[in-house]
Amino acid sequence: MSTSATPFDLKKLHHARSARFGDPEPVDPTPAAQFTVEEMNFFYGDFHALHDLNMRLPEKRVTGLIGPSGCGKSTFLRTLNRMYETVPKTRVTGNIRFGQSNLLEFSPTLLRRRVGMVFQKPSPFPKSIFDNIAYGLRVNNLCKNRDLKNKVEECLRRAALWDEVKDKLQESAFSLSGGQQQRLCIARALAVEPDVLLLDEPCSALDPIATAKIEDLIFDLRRSCTIIIVTHNMLQAARISDYVGFFLQGKLIEFDAARKMFQFPSNKLTEDYITGRFG
Repeated sequence: MSTSATPFDLKKLHHARSARFGDPEPVDPTPAAQFTVEEMNFFYGDFHALHDLNMRLPEKRVTGLIGPSGCGKSTFLRTLNRMYETVPKTRVTGNIRFGQSNLLEFSPTLLRRRVGMVFQKPSPFPKSIFDNIAYGLRVNNLCKNRDLKNKVEECLRRAALWDEVKDKLQESAFSLSGGQQQRLCIARALAVEPDVLLLDEPCSALDPIATAKIEDLIFDLRRSCTIIIVTHNMLQAARISDYVGFFLQGKLIEFDAARKMFQFPSNKLTEDYITGRFG
């Protein structure tokens, strides 16, 4: 394990969110569960990647997943919309409930519409800005043509991008900056009105200004959908998360309200990781 040159102070992490967004809202001690994970294991062929995971991921909250590289965060994220099924010889054991339903019994197409995903590197379609948003609406027959323009505008506004692109909707999505492309991808995911948005290190390739815009967006969106974000940035996790799960070597070491974990972590491994003693 490597030692960080700039360890964080727990008090600094605890106050990071209120310094950015004001005092956090009270955390409901028993929020409804968006996902319930019970004795879940994940395998790449013979490799046992995730071990006996148990957690309740709350509805309409931001849950941050933290831990060193290779600890299983992104693998776990991909189980929640069954993206792992695109990789040969992968399998899940145990139970994952999506609301009250068995996630493993969903149609993958329906599940991925309800559980959208945005990746580490912005991935706009090779289409215009307008058509990036309209694509999912057309494919899923979610919007009549006469309403399409209004729906595209609504999605871009929700992603805090409308004012920046409203005069160039027919230009290529690749003409946008990296931060704008990432917000476009979020707007595209929101267009089909998902219940959940999975974000896999969405700010890792962005500059501080673009990162701040994405964080503001996440903070606003949590009022309307569940957000689960993988991040290596401890201050980001402290700023935007309502709940946090700490992964290490494929195991969930601790899961708790962010305010509690960043002030009084229950496990010494958690404290060592979030204060930068290893990772």
